[in-house]
Amino acid sequence: MVAGDSEMPKTQDPALLTPDVADGQSHEFKTRGSEESIAVGREIAKLLSPPKFLILRGDLGAGKTTLVKGIAEGLHAAEAEEVTSPTFTLIHEYEGEFSGDGKTIPVKLYHLDLYRIDSDRQLENLGLDELARPDSIVLVEWGEKFPSVMKRSDGEIIVTSDGGDARKIVIKLN
Repeated sequence: MVAGDSEMPKTQDPALLTPDVADGQSHEFKTRGSEESIAVGREIAKLLSPPKFLILRGDLGAGKTTLVKGIAEGLHAAEAEEVTSPTFTLIHEYEGEFSGDGKTIPVKLYHLDLYRIDSDRQLENLGLDELARPDSIVLVEWGEKFPSVMKRSDGEIIVTSDGGDARKIVIKLN
């Protein structure tokens, strides 16, 4: 579909971004473009009370970083345009806040990309233990490459293409 096509109106109202499926700790969203994926990220941020350590799954170009843009916005950690892929830097850190249960607490958001990491030794040098603190939310792209990362995970967010710019986003919390 082309932008402005009357058959597929642009959804920007977060109230319309409620999960298509929600059963306990599993939520599924469908989006029709990057703006909606960012809006879903803002909604997902409300589910991520620290500490959280989540795997971000999806093919190259699926929209994992686009989703993190919304999560960072939802945590008041960064504007969407400030969030970029950590493919070459490996880790990006943002400071924000999580609001829930009537209180607001400081939070560190870490966005990691392990695509270029090839060994457990390289992984150890990243210092994941230091990142996984009580006030942190750690989002790890390509974490499924390493059993040790999967073992420490609190769940996963899966981003898949639904054709064109459409995406299916599933979050599963342990």
